[in-house]
Amino acid sequence: MHTAADTDDEPDFCPCMGCAGFNLRKAMRAVSQVYDDALRPAGIRGTQFSLLVAIRMAAPVTVTQLADKAVMDRTTLTRNLDVLVKQGLIALDAGDDRRTRMVTITGQGRAVLIQAHPLWEQAQSRLRKSMPEDRLEALLEGLRQLTEAAQSG
Repeated sequence: MHTAADTDDEPDFCPCMGCAGFNLRKAMRAVSQVYDDALRPAGIRGTQFSLLVAIRMAAPVTVTQLADKAVMDRTTLTRNLDVLVKQGLIALDAGDDRRTRMVTITGQGRAVLIQAHPLWEQAQSRLRKSMPEDRLEALLEGLRQLTEAAQSG
């Protein structure tokens, strides 16, 4: 193993293990697996469930508004929305002007969301039971603050 002590021109990389980005992505992969496994019987993944909920709660919503709410770039969001359109779960229609597209959930999308909701509740309950409520609430508040900080500067 090569360490910073072996060469004088190389920085000490040990502090990088405390990188917020790395640790958030690692936690996200682990948490995503819980939701993806739980939602599999409904035929959707956790990311799709989250988008369907956001669309259901905000509809009618433009692609740009949805991207802002989900903190996603439009290209990534459009790629995710295209999958949901192909599955018949959402519709993309022209907005008030040619540059705007409106996103709405379809009847089939609502049905999948209703089917998926108890599965999501089970996954949510599993994660909530895995750590004390006050720590989980503090984590969620910290994530909200971290998101705001990242977006503001």
